Amino acid sequence: MALLEFTDSGIYCPQANVYLDPWKPVDRALITHGHSDHASWGHKYYLCTSSAAPVIRHRLKLDTIETADYGKPVYIAGVQFSFHPAGHIPGSAQIRVEHNGEVWVFTGDYKLEPDGLSEPFELVKCHTFITESTFGLPVYNWRPQREIFDEINAWWRQNQAEGKVSVLAGYTLGKSQRLLRNIDSSIGKIIVHGAVDAVNQVMQQQGISLPETHRVTKESKKQDFAGALVLCPPSAVGSPWIRRFLPYSLGIASGWMRLRGARRRRGADRGFALSDHVDWKSLNTAVKETGAERVFVTHGYSEVFSHWLNETGIEAHPVKTTYEGELGEMIEGTDKAVTEEGISLADNIES
Repeated sequence: MALLEFTDSGIYCPQANVYLDPWKPVDRALITHGHSDHASWGHKYYLCTSSAAPVIRHRLKLDTIETADYGKPVYIAGVQFSFHPAGHIPGSAQIRVEHNGEVWVFTGDYKLEPDGLSEPFELVKCHTFITESTFGLPVYNWRPQREIFDEINAWWRQNQAEGKVSVLAGYTLGKSQRLLRNIDSSIGKIIVHGAVDAVNQVMQQQGISLPETHRVTKESKKQDFAGALVLCPPSAVGSPWIRRFLPYSLGIASGWMRLRGARRRRGADRGFALSDHVDWKSLNTAVKETGAERVFVTHGYSEVFSHWLNETGIEAHPVKTTYEGELGEMIEGTDKAVTEEGISLADNIES
């Protein structure tokens, strides 16, 4: 019997009778982080990290949720589980599973570059590694985030000089707070969509420091937006909500902004390739440094990356899940075309 199995409900540990990030309702669920493709409603029991719990409780309207600190072993039916920082968003974790000397690691979503907000990624040695591959193609190589934020700050200042509001779209949970922690808040007023504000409040209540922001309300006046930076979810792009900021310049912060077609599709003036997932180089680094003898590849370019690993001498297998990776950032109320065309657009990359 395998330590972990891939089922129609999720990743299952038969020895402990628990699931990792299940997408169908189950009795016992261990959750890596609060994004909706990993933390779903309907389970009878939830276990996650202490720092992920507030957002998960808020999003799923849970009365009770069990928590564990990073690195603290939890034993269920003789199987040892522990959570380790994934570097994806605050509270995100890899789940280490050990039984009879065999070790598996499920990464959920992760990135290696520290972002100044999330707990930094921790390398965990294992025999079997379950990895995402959201950006599992050689064309995806992220520049240092400081360079991206310098560009965002310059774009904001230029828009101010031209009398435009700067509207920047990024995923509500994780991306928006990363933007807030790293932009130059001295440039001007920062205004946020209600969905972003709700998550900000949850994180601030758990001690995460964020700069001052102002929530958009029905009482907000046009003069309140002058020279401001507005943070909103991708679903707000093209909606009536955004028209109140005219004239504005639209920017989108996402790994998919490496594709010119993705930016054009969303009607953005600027695309900032800022992702909370590993790029090609980091993906290969993580696999190699875990020392894993076998790799299972989940969402993203799973077939392509599995083939690559097998060619390099590492046993790898693609597996089907319902995890979306950064696709969720682009389809928050929109479309999936960007990833369906991902490989064919490989020759359409931003330099």
